[in-house]
Amino acid sequence: MIRVTVWNENKHEKEIPELLEIYPQGLHGVLQEILSVDDDLEIRIATQDMPECGLPDEVLDSTDVMIWWGHCNHHNVPDELARKVADRVLLGMGIIFLHSAHHSKPFRLLMGTTCSLRWRDNDYERLWCLDPSHPIAAGVPATVELGTEEMYGEFFDIPQPDELVFAGWFRGGELFRSGCCWKRGTGKVFYFQPGHETNPIYHNPHVRRIIRNAVHWAAPACRRSTLWCLPMGQTTEELAANGMSIDQY
Repeated sequence: MIRVTVWNENKHEKEIPELLEIYPQGLHGVLQEILSVDDDLEIRIATQDMPECGLPDEVLDSTDVMIWWGHCNHHNVPDELARKVADRVLLGMGIIFLHSAHHSKPFRLLMGTTCSLRWRDNDYERLWCLDPSHPIAAGVPATVELGTEEMYGEFFDIPQPDELVFAGWFRGGELFRSGCCWKRGTGKVFYFQPGHETNPIYHNPHVRRIIRNAVHWAAPACRRSTLWCLPMGQTTEELAANGMSIDQY
């Protein structure tokens, strides 16, 4: 089983009535629905209004892949929690950042840049598959017509992706790196641009397939228990003599 935690601010659900007309169970609810068709996924919901933002250590330690949806409440995620999430990625946890999560604290920590971009109100978007052999693109056609979506455009201030799977084209002429993969430590990161809260993007069957594919791609091949590395010139026996250990992976 792949243990998935779907994290959502759960703020717009309380303030934007049209969101609940599109996603009656909220954004976290539709994401859970997308994943629930896969029998090998064990899904947990966490929202920012829960104690410890829904992410105490026991949840973080039992999560293989996290999906993060955030927009207007990034500043209220505690810095310590953001660091814990980023550290779990370095230790092997996979993470998928959706839409406006490009400005979330964990994403910016993992990227080391501002992660800023150009944006404007809704426009027609076509998603292009740039790497059809990539696991996240399995079963996805060469192009996906998304219809109305919030325009995100270059320059997108991120490190060069290790793998660029999708790019978005908007009718206004803008281009955007819409599906980006990185490795960080022993963990994997996927950023996926579509998903504005008042557009029915998560009902698109190809978008749903991409999200499920991304969860399987991001699942850890190995997990470390510590960020410590074996100091140069020391053996595990010498570490043990000093009360320290190195994880086996």
